[in-house]
Amino acid sequence: MRKQLFINGEWRDAAGGQTIPVVNPATEDVIAEVASAEQADVDAAVAAARAAFDGPWGKLSARDRGQLIWKLGERLMERADEIARLETIHNGKPIFESRHIEVPAAAECFQYFAGWADKIHGETVPVKGNYLTYTLREPLGVVAAIVPWNFPLLLTAWKVAPALACGNTIIIKPASQTPLTALALAEIGHEVGIPAGVINVITGPGSKVGQMLVEHPGIDKIAFTGDTSTGKGIMKGAADTLKRITLELGGKSPNIVFADADLDAALRGATTGIFYGKGEVCAAGSRLLVDKAIKNEFIDKVAARARKMAPGDPLDPKTRLGAISSKKQLENDLRYIEIAKSEGATLVAGGSRADIGTGKGYFLQPTVFDGVTPAMTIAREEIFGPVLAAIEFGDVDEAIARANDSSYGLAAAVWTRDIKKAHYVARKLQAGTVWINTYNVYDTAAPFGGYKQSGFGREMSMHALEHYTQVKSVWVDLNQ
Repeated sequence: MRKQLFINGEWRDAAGGQTIPVVNPATEDVIAEVASAEQADVDAAVAAARAAFDGPWGKLSARDRGQLIWKLGERLMERADEIARLETIHNGKPIFESRHIEVPAAAECFQYFAGWADKIHGETVPVKGNYLTYTLREPLGVVAAIVPWNFPLLLTAWKVAPALACGNTIIIKPASQTPLTALALAEIGHEVGIPAGVINVITGPGSKVGQMLVEHPGIDKIAFTGDTSTGKGIMKGAADTLKRITLELGGKSPNIVFADADLDAALRGATTGIFYGKGEVCAAGSRLLVDKAIKNEFIDKVAARARKMAPGDPLDPKTRLGAISSKKQLENDLRYIEIAKSEGATLVAGGSRADIGTGKGYFLQPTVFDGVTPAMTIAREEIFGPVLAAIEFGDVDEAIARANDSSYGLAAAVWTRDIKKAHYVARKLQAGTVWINTYNVYDTAAPFGGYKQSGFGREMSMHALEHYTQVKSVWVDLNQ
């Protein structure tokens, strides 16, 4: 298939006529050629978004805007089978995850924020003197959403939905490996009647096209999800135009299991925490911190479960572990596995490329390392794959110290039957999300974002609205 840019409600080739391939990571086949944008295309998208913001979108009532956003979510579910298949063939995740988790969550996100559209308002402020003083909460203008390849549709929804609900227009820059569902989303927006120019999609290499968006003076805000080093570059690039930015970056999330936990539940949480989404999850529980009193027994069980998890055809509804998203990412995962071995970690499960019988595809065995120390590379750097590092601790204070001994702070989990201990540890953990006796639970009504080098700003919930609006104070002199 051949996919064009979506600008101002129209499909168009890139100005330079260049394309880039999209590869199915499960088969290594090229499944699409998508346009590779140039500066002229970025300029055209910004102009279209600005015209829509100043024109039809900006003039639409908040309630009408909300109804269109709701319809977008509704139509997304009507096309769920098709969209889920696109997500799977360009990312490698199991169709079960795409169809029953990601697409419904994306639709829910649009409908949640649709409900906020006519509830965003200012306040009257009591001030000294005879004045009527009130605030207006207004949209920022043109937003650029730069989205990674691990949850292409859902992370796009997390940005597009609040941006539109607040009255902004948007330019989506999907990852070059996974652009198909963002393009489908733009098509759905057009189908439900969202005016031309409100949703635009620019495809191409992030190092080039993403940088153009970051530096463009016509863009008011960048919403980015991706790795920390790229986030730092975006901060620098946005400085010259003083763009607003929100950054949801990497993680090395600790999953803490105390001896008094429900160990069967903790075992399930440890495995899904790292192997769901092939470990290509920002909040993956990649550091398993286990009480030394139960460590050997618990790690043996985790390793046994990992050895039973076999990667399979992502389009098979029974598959629960799909393909690593790209050849580059598979090579990266294997490189970290070799580093872990060389630094003295003990490989207790997996560790090798997997073959599902086709001889093709970027598949990796679920991998577990025991005997990991906090100084080891796999305990400190984000791998972004199904590789678990098990670290022991002696008491509550050591668990907290080891959990917080990271430059990241995206998520964490605590497993214990002691509710006082659970709340105590949750308060002490330096993370934007802490799960107690569960893992990887999300809801559009709950905020998500990081501490430290996991970024700033919050996705989802009412708190996301703050990042897509600005406040204006209005003073009226009532003195006679």
